[in-house]
Amino acid sequence: MADHLGAYIRHDMIALAATAPGPLSGLSFAAKDLFDIAGHITGAGSPDWLASHGPAATTASSIARLLAAGGHMVAKAQTDEMAFSITGQNAHYGTPVNVNAPGRIPGGSSSGSAAAVAGGLVDFALGSDTGGSVRMPAGFCGIHGIRTTQDRIPVDGVHPLAPCFDTVGWFARGGELMRRVGRILLPDYSDHPAATRLLVAQDCFDLLPKDAAAVLAPAVDRIADNFSGREDVRVSEDGPENWMPHFRILQMADIWRVHGDWIKQTRPSFGPGVAQRFATCATITPEAVVASRRVQDAVRRRLADLLAGNGVLCLPTTPGIAPLCLTPETELDDFRWRSMGLTCIAGLSGCPQINLPLASLDDCPLGLGLMAAPGGDEVLLQLAAAIAP
Repeated sequence: MADHLGAYIRHDMIALAATAPGPLSGLSFAAKDLFDIAGHITGAGSPDWLASHGPAATTASSIARLLAAGGHMVAKAQTDEMAFSITGQNAHYGTPVNVNAPGRIPGGSSSGSAAAVAGGLVDFALGSDTGGSVRMPAGFCGIHGIRTTQDRIPVDGVHPLAPCFDTVGWFARGGELMRRVGRILLPDYSDHPAATRLLVAQDCFDLLPKDAAAVLAPAVDRIADNFSGREDVRVSEDGPENWMPHFRILQMADIWRVHGDWIKQTRPSFGPGVAQRFATCATITPEAVVASRRVQDAVRRRLADLLAGNGVLCLPTTPGIAPLCLTPETELDDFRWRSMGLTCIAGLSGCPQINLPLASLDDCPLGLGLMAAPGGDEVLLQLAAAIAP
């Protein structure tokens, strides 16, 4: 296992051979340190979690499917602490190197998976996405990455953050390989009719600085060439950033439901930012959850109406290029909130979203996203293979 990028965990060197020949024979992959491997402890980016838990009894089904399709796993990849961040910086294990934006964060929480793919250490890598944890690092590192339809891929054997939003995703450097992996991981994969309507989310692009919006415009035009119709739309009357607090309320309530007892018993030594976010989770009231669920229902209805009739939504993946690694925590927190104004749309609606590496700004990747109706993962993978193979 050669790793000059700090992408892989060091406390447990795990490698698994393919269990059968198949469509992925000869291809290597890494898996985020949230995916269980039988006989090994899943660390979740936290020394305290690692020390307080025993080995997994079974291997996550996502990994088992990849091995049975001929892929071989070379390592477990770093993740943000408890997967509760989008920066890729782990106070205990360090920050994987973003080879396509030197000196800048790789994004998290699937930081090691994205860094390993971007740096050519593996052909593809497994990650998970709750609030943007595949899409953000894909955008920052200049690679493909998909958040799949909520609940479509089983999450058995995947350490949870907030089960109400947790999804399995993956990264690759090309769209065709993204689709090959999708044929293995997506239950009942089937090629869909080509999408016909491209909907450009103007209110999402309005959240960007002018220079970022300008460099994404030619990429949007390139995508539009694959559709028979193009329409500018507004995702939300009030702006999608106003949906984000409701996403956070639902996410944080679920996080505390899952991890609150362990935190109270163990009193883990969380790193900066992570500790504060877990403390906030403990303050979410049932009344706030009920109100936010009503907003989520409205978001789901809005996206269902918008994407009906074979529509695909185009939106920025991130509000800008990756911040510098030395960015102060207060500035990173501001960037995190602005980012989730974009990423919360897929989370609340349950829609799949893919990042396409089609643009750059100041010699750094700038991601562009495509979103389909729930169950439209294949549509996105087909477009990725056609647009950026």
